[in-house]
Amino acid sequence: MKRLLVPTSALFWGLQFAFLNPVLALLLVSLFDASAAQVGWSLAIYNASGFLASLLIPAWADRRGEYLRPMLLCGVFTLVLAGALAVTTSLPVAVVALVVLGGPAGVGSSLLFAHLKASGARPSDVVNTRAVVSFAWVAGPPLATVIMGALGNRSILIALAVVAVLNVATALVTMAAQRDDGEARSSRQAQPEDDRPVPRAAVIAIVIAFIALQATNSAAVSVMSLFVTDRLGLPLIWSGIALGVSALLEIPALLAIGRLSRRFSGNALVITGCLAGILYYTAMTFVRDPITLIALQVLNAWFFAVVAGVGLTMFQQIIPRPGLASGLFTNTRRVGAIVSGPIIGFGSATAFGYQGIFAVCAALTVVALLIAEIARRISRRAQPSPTRPARRAA
Repeated sequence: MKRLLVPTSALFWGLQFAFLNPVLALLLVSLFDASAAQVGWSLAIYNASGFLASLLIPAWADRRGEYLRPMLLCGVFTLVLAGALAVTTSLPVAVVALVVLGGPAGVGSSLLFAHLKASGARPSDVVNTRAVVSFAWVAGPPLATVIMGALGNRSILIALAVVAVLNVATALVTMAAQRDDGEARSSRQAQPEDDRPVPRAAVIAIVIAFIALQATNSAAVSVMSLFVTDRLGLPLIWSGIALGVSALLEIPALLAIGRLSRRFSGNALVITGCLAGILYYTAMTFVRDPITLIALQVLNAWFFAVVAGVGLTMFQQIIPRPGLASGLFTNTRRVGAIVSGPIIGFGSATAFGYQGIFAVCAALTVVALLIAEIARRISRRAQPSPTRPARRAA
């Protein structure tokens, strides 16, 4: 029973995001009559709230050494958010609810991974849990569209409320199980030997590297439909097939990474992921047919599985505070999405058109790999040796 709590919680938190985020723009238009401009600034404010909440709430949890109660609170926020969006017809009220409730509610998944780390979970356990979240993202959007198509757009808010209740329930059960085991171990769990804090310069370098990697993925996903229809001249469905195949392959890739992380370092796995990304983006600049497009998604799946899985565990290893580490990694995705805009603009302006975007992504992945290697060398030089005392960590 206790072994199922973490994957069950990961599934429900994944479903929360998979139900709401992909259809949020549609809800703003259909339920609140938002214009395209209003959708844009509403989502911008909502994402800014999520960015701040991903830093402030985990940092507060770190100071308390407690992650389950804040996670429980995030579930309550989600439930209240679903109710607020269901009863109001005012766009300003809906935006306020998204900012005040939706931003903090979205931190629940980060707190789950922080709780895992603080409880002494191995990197392989964290990666396997991340695979469950990926499964929720594969199943969630299609399920959300089925619910909305059968019962109307507002019905997804009922589904979101149900998921929120399940998140609250799993948090309460986990807290009860922890009490049954005695005093909570989160704040006192000894760090594994390889979890040594690293210099601030190395932390900054890793953050920059992963923002770049997240930006390439965000840019590639954003332009896939235009690339397929305008550049390859294929029906739009091939874009969905390509992205769907990549998402499905990401799950076994994460499970494989969980096993490999017991034998190989995170740096070694990041190198394999970056090499896969470089090959994928480079090949995409030359692809001409749908079969090659689909086949290349194997590389794309491995690349993003490494970024999502190994990246999370690497942040937890180099940053002593589990909540801050998980929240900071989550925000590399948000910042990467912002950076993807200039990538798309610059790449599409080249002679290659949409394929130029993939060429820019390939070059940026090379840069990210070099920055990650610089961070590794900085960390290695800072490690204590038998003949010299340890340097003070950042």
